[in-house]
Amino acid sequence: MKIAVIGSGYVGLVTGACFADLGVDVVCVDSNTDKVQRLQRGEIPIYEPGLNTMVEQAVANERLQFTTDIAQAVAGRSIVFIAVGTPSSEDGSADLGHVLQAAQAIGQTIDGFTVVVDKSTVPVGTADRVHAVIARQLQERGVQHAFVVASNPEFLKEGAAIDDFMRPDRVVLGLPPGELGLKARALLDDLYAPLTRNHQRTLYMDVRSAELTKYAANAMLATRISFMNELANLADVVGADIESVRQGIGSDRRIGYDFLYAGLGYGGSCLPKDIRALRDTGRQYGVRLGVIDAVEEANAHQKKVLLQKITTRLGEDLTGCHFALWGLAFKPNTDDMRDAPSRYVVRELLRRGATVCGYDPAAMAEAHHAFVHDLADQPDWLARLRLTESADAALAGADALVILTEWKAFRTPHFGKLRAALRQPLVFDGRNLYPPHRMQAEGFEYHAIGRCGPA
Repeated sequence: MKIAVIGSGYVGLVTGACFADLGVDVVCVDSNTDKVQRLQRGEIPIYEPGLNTMVEQAVANERLQFTTDIAQAVAGRSIVFIAVGTPSSEDGSADLGHVLQAAQAIGQTIDGFTVVVDKSTVPVGTADRVHAVIARQLQERGVQHAFVVASNPEFLKEGAAIDDFMRPDRVVLGLPPGELGLKARALLDDLYAPLTRNHQRTLYMDVRSAELTKYAANAMLATRISFMNELANLADVVGADIESVRQGIGSDRRIGYDFLYAGLGYGGSCLPKDIRALRDTGRQYGVRLGVIDAVEEANAHQKKVLLQKITTRLGEDLTGCHFALWGLAFKPNTDDMRDAPSRYVVRELLRRGATVCGYDPAAMAEAHHAFVHDLADQPDWLARLRLTESADAALAGADALVILTEWKAFRTPHFGKLRAALRQPLVFDGRNLYPPHRMQAEGFEYHAIGRCGPA
């Protein structure tokens, strides 16, 4: 089988590489010439465990190609995935400009029956708009090729994307009714057969339900995160331990343990923009989504919680204070800095006069770009920020350690060396990596999220 994937960002690259690994002939298209040239040289523009090796092997086996020529990529391909970005517009709605541009190019190129699959996260009704654009292009060409627009949302976690793709909980296929829909289903079933052969994981539904399913899933995950963060803030005040609470409710099979860890809120490329887009959809249709509104409000507040702990302990004026930061990416096993809590914390520490030295195992380059962008209007603040080559190096001369990402490398430090490196044994932990009783025994003053109670 031959497929094309339009867009070589996170979703498109993982999708193309995984299908190629399964033996499919894949062409990935991207309008960014520099990115395509880097991919052709084997340089992966994102950090995702295992992806580099998978792409290298697929290219060597001639099952994966990269190009900027969308006409060359789409011609003769029975399935074309649209996996381009859908960033938030200023009003919170999903910007579908890249999706509709891809649809236009598809309409100008297809030469036979084609299944066009929306893999990008798109609002309800997008498939109808994609269908209209393709149909208009075919009409202008004076041809009548049959095609179907389907929805196949992705459910990939950054840091575990390959495993999520290869061992999916479910494969959601939103298909139109009728003969063409059945023909598209047969092609997509064949494509996904290696992933569903041992256990049927495919969920068939109408296209609009599939589009909404993606937003509903991310909204539920975001809700669980915000819920636990609000409980953690309450635990801080009443003297309870949020970790004990997590175990108490997570053991209920109706609830489970996933996404119940208190911290600094969610970030990254998916949850923030998808929550905003879902809110916008509600506004468009006149439906009040009160829970979703509260989730976003709670998450915005949560990014401030650790900074409040710092200023409560050290004062609003942090001039002369030097902080070590462990972790900059929004989560471990990725270099993604989009909506990362570290961006808020760093800016606020610098605004209050502090100096900062940060380290992240994977996100150093992306962090540099993010902070240069964020602090472009404050060059004197930027001058007080330094990124260093190791966790130990970040500690030198610091008045306190601030933990912002729960990388495994930070979970078992040498506490003696850590204490000796700091000017004072002061730790602000935004990810609750350590048991409070252990930190007390090691001689640290330890401030975490919702862990005031007995451990």
